[in-house]
Amino acid sequence: MNIKSINSVSQTKVAVGLPLIALCLLALSACTTTQKVDIKQSGVNCAFLADDCSLLTVGGKDQTGLRYVNPAAQWRHYTKIIIDPVTFWSGSSTQISSSDQQMLVNYLSQQLKEQLGQKFEIVDQPGPGVMKFDAALTDAEAATPGLRSISMIVPQAHMLSNLKYLATGTMPFVGAAQVEAKVTDSVTGQILAMVVDKRIGGGSFTTGFQWQWGDAENAINHWAELAATRLSSWTSGTAAP
Repeated sequence: MNIKSINSVSQTKVAVGLPLIALCLLALSACTTTQKVDIKQSGVNCAFLADDCSLLTVGGKDQTGLRYVNPAAQWRHYTKIIIDPVTFWSGSSTQISSSDQQMLVNYLSQQLKEQLGQKFEIVDQPGPGVMKFDAALTDAEAATPGLRSISMIVPQAHMLSNLKYLATGTMPFVGAAQVEAKVTDSVTGQILAMVVDKRIGGGSFTTGFQWQWGDAENAINHWAELAATRLSSWTSGTAAP
């Protein structure tokens, strides 16, 4: 085989290899719409949970970033739930407009009512067998819509995005949201469970053309569904906390 033929074969291998590498990287990013961010207890302000934050420990792979479940909680006693108004807690340096804060708060409130309402009777008065659910958004970041679309849709840009994912665990130009929440007995105020969780946009092509708060909304959807599923499994006795 002459040098020209060898070069031709090498170029062909490179041409074929690059798309295969891109596909492999794409598979590694798992094409999820939202992904969990690891949280260290020492790095959380816990503006909403305040002193109770000290009870939190790091959650497992399929759990929230930080969590606490009262080992003495009588979960099967609860069949109803009060959902308190969701609030937004942020410092004075936040760049999120008050209108966007309200929009995100309203969306989380709506999703909690929709998801929890499928599992429990929603009431507005404390009483026996009634849990109280309190949640606050403590941070949010908007995605960069134009650059986000390019990084998800254009093959070369998406390959670079996946390289960033492998190096840092995050995709570029994505949005994010962080939540603090607690469940208490509506009568005694006893803490039953608490969580702190942060999620960012994943590597899914389906999020390429979403609006700037789409990643935050996907995180909210995940939290509302997770809250309903976990609380329902605990109160029904089908799963241990």
